[in-house]
Amino acid sequence: MSASARLKLTARPARSLQELRRTIVSRIGWVACGLALLCVIGPLLDIVGVVAYRGLAAFSIKLFTSTSNGVTGGLLNAIEGTFIISLFGMLIAVPVGIGAGIYLSEYGSNRVGGVIRFLSDVLTGTPSIVLGYFSYIVFVTSLGWGFSLIAAAITLAILIVPYLARITELALRQVPVSMREAAFALGATEPTVVFRVILPGAATGVMTGALLALAISVGETAPLIYTAGWSNFLWNGRFTNEPVGYLTYVIWTFIDQPNAQSHALAFAAAFLVMMVVLAINIGVRLTVRRSTRVV
Repeated sequence: MSASARLKLTARPARSLQELRRTIVSRIGWVACGLALLCVIGPLLDIVGVVAYRGLAAFSIKLFTSTSNGVTGGLLNAIEGTFIISLFGMLIAVPVGIGAGIYLSEYGSNRVGGVIRFLSDVLTGTPSIVLGYFSYIVFVTSLGWGFSLIAAAITLAILIVPYLARITELALRQVPVSMREAAFALGATEPTVVFRVILPGAATGVMTGALLALAISVGETAPLIYTAGWSNFLWNGRFTNEPVGYLTYVIWTFIDQPNAQSHALAFAAAFLVMMVVLAINIGVRLTVRRSTRVV
């Protein structure tokens, strides 16, 4: 037997042992990853399953057609309150957030832009209950607005403007510089370039930011406790000194009551909030996927 043949025979067992070791380590790794994934998804699926099961069991016509009566009744006032608080909060936050994002993207390469980014990051990391307490002192007590829609809407706008501004900035920066240069070369003014070229080119990213901001506003509780208060009645059109009901208050308060009907309303409200947030996130994914296909 030649020397090369002997080397091949001695190399095969070593290679087989190495391949076996790699296979074992790989399988252990896959098992560990699967267990970690199960630890993450398991509780989530349990929460979603329990909320869906108990929430759907509480659904009835009365739930959507009658207002709450103490800790019983329906959720019409809470559904309406969640809708109008989020609506007016978005009406305030979207122009401010998009405007801030435009400034940071197009004119924010200076010290002022750096300060705005720093303050935006600080505000993003501030607990929402701190904003609620701030709004309670400023809007509810100092300005005399009381628990009201406008106090709640402004508080939500303060909460979501930093997210919307940074997402808008990132989306606008994705627009190629050549599009800006071409527009200026054709004699377009800066407002025309921003609103007719750059902003439409980043519409998908801006819309994604707005949807994520809406999801945040729908799921908030702490700021609204200090600003919107709670009401068993439908909104009467007043913006100040008129509390407003909302779904997250039902979840937070009714689940602590000793009767089963209150628990049913809490699970129904939780299911509605969960479905709204899920629908918004699906909308975000579809928007991003559509923009990716277009590109």
